[in-house]
Amino acid sequence: MKKGKGLSERSLGYLLILPAMLLILVIAIYPVGRSFYLSLYDVRLNDPTKLEPHASYGINVERYANVMPFLVSSLDHEIEKAEGKHKERLKNIKQDVLKARSTLESDEELADTYQQVNQILNEGKKVPQNMKSVHLDEEKVHNATQLITGVKKNLESMEKAEQLDESRQVVGLAKGLLSAFIEPNFVGLQYYANYFQDHRMWASLSNTMIFTVISVSLELVLGMAIALLINRQFFGRGLVRASVLIPWALPTAVAALMWKFLFDGQNGVMAKLFTEVGLIPDMGTLLTTKFWSMFAVIFADVWKTTPFMALLILAGLQTIPKNLYEAAEVDGASKVQQFFKITLPMLRTTVLVALLFRLLDAFRVFDLIYVLTGGGPANATETISVYAYKTMFSQMNFGEGSALAVIVFICIAIISMIFVKLLGRDLISDGSGK
Repeated sequence: MKKGKGLSERSLGYLLILPAMLLILVIAIYPVGRSFYLSLYDVRLNDPTKLEPHASYGINVERYANVMPFLVSSLDHEIEKAEGKHKERLKNIKQDVLKARSTLESDEELADTYQQVNQILNEGKKVPQNMKSVHLDEEKVHNATQLITGVKKNLESMEKAEQLDESRQVVGLAKGLLSAFIEPNFVGLQYYANYFQDHRMWASLSNTMIFTVISVSLELVLGMAIALLINRQFFGRGLVRASVLIPWALPTAVAALMWKFLFDGQNGVMAKLFTEVGLIPDMGTLLTTKFWSMFAVIFADVWKTTPFMALLILAGLQTIPKNLYEAAEVDGASKVQQFFKITLPMLRTTVLVALLFRLLDAFRVFDLIYVLTGGGPANATETISVYAYKTMFSQMNFGEGSALAVIVFICIAIISMIFVKLLGRDLISDGSGK
């Protein structure tokens, strides 16, 4: 038979998955790309001059329009109130401000934009995004910055000597004018180079790997045992299955806070129990020492997530035909032999899926550790996600924090590729045997 005209099966398949691929690009790939872009710049939320990525010199016209006229009028007020040498000094300061203004507004684009922005602000309207900043020549920005920096230092010295009438206002305006200048904050791959030599980053990555490997291994073993147990026929099996899922159903932050109380060194029930059985030397050990704090977060995570592993494995057990076990019993196979010859091979795909999900989830762990230990003591339980959060939101360094976020993504991508390549080929195979 001749093939009909039109799309081939392969092309049709790609066409069908195209919407899903576009959705993945928007939801998953774009945030990663944006994070990588931010990691190339020194973006800091606690520095007005570095709130956004800037690849060239310029000026924030809106801030400039809000500050410059008021700085000049404030200096006029100070000159009027001052006497003698103080008045002359203030006049010189004002001359520097006017010189900086003249230098900047000699740029026609800035002068035109400034007039428009000034009018918009006078009308009480919002300044359009495309008018908020203007690119300027490096020399102009450098000269104006030097002049205003000198103005700020002179005003601060006069403030310290109590020679100004409204010192806080005029010094604050000088600082505000300095924050209007934009300098390039492109750093390229500098953050990545720094992190490769950062002991704290490698320590947090090590903590993440230790937490991931131990917790997922324990969850797999315990989840398998629980799944085998609740897969049997016994009275009240439905109630037992429902109760097993309670830890997993709890929000992670709530569970972490609960375990924080249970591990408390003064009133914690679990801390008291572990002390009584001789597991720990005293109640205060769990959350104050390096080894036992990691034990505490792993213990809490295993308690919280083992039901998830058990649920997935139970679903896999339900798909195994009963007649395989009946035939094995007829052949005289023991329960142990049935487990290793029938159950485990038939559960291979299910276990691989469960392991993949849990590995990726455990590697990104944040809320459990952040609430339970905060990464302490002395960063002993700080994972790379917690480190990234502290860098971005505690230090307000979005550029450096974005670099850490990209590193987390790269690690997860490597784990996924290795896992699927070495252990999960059957998950993506088409069953053709090729």
